[in-house]
Amino acid sequence: MTRFLLAAAATMALAACVSAPPRGVPSTQTPPPPRPTVTQPVAPQISVPPPVVGFIMPEIMSGRGLDSVLRENGPSLLRKFGTPRLQTAEGDMRKLQFASQACVLDIYLYPLAPGGDPVATWVEARRSSDGAEVDRAACVAALGRR
Repeated sequence: MTRFLLAAAATMALAACVSAPPRGVPSTQTPPPPRPTVTQPVAPQISVPPPVVGFIMPEIMSGRGLDSVLRENGPSLLRKFGTPRLQTAEGDMRKLQFASQACVLDIYLYPLAPGGDPVATWVEARRSSDGAEVDRAACVAALGRR
């Protein structure tokens, strides 16, 4: 038991040697470095333009050899090229597609005035075999000879 009391007294004597710094005096120990802050990535804000209300005038293509097609209405194009392989409509737009062994011709029709009859404003042409772009006027001429 004496040993126990001796050990307790020695521990208390050692504890008395260690003291806290007086108030107002900075500690000599450096504080741990601050943890880096992790921020979550913020998705970019994409501004969506307001929906267009009202009539938008379409762009009208121009080009040599396309005069017989551009600004023509649907019935006129059907008389010229026959029954289309494909007809689609979206809103006030119509697309007529005519095809032969030589080429495929897509004609886009839009009204030129609010509530107007759609007319051909744009023409695209490609080879039937591989879809490569071809001369529009040559395709119009080839389809018109059928």
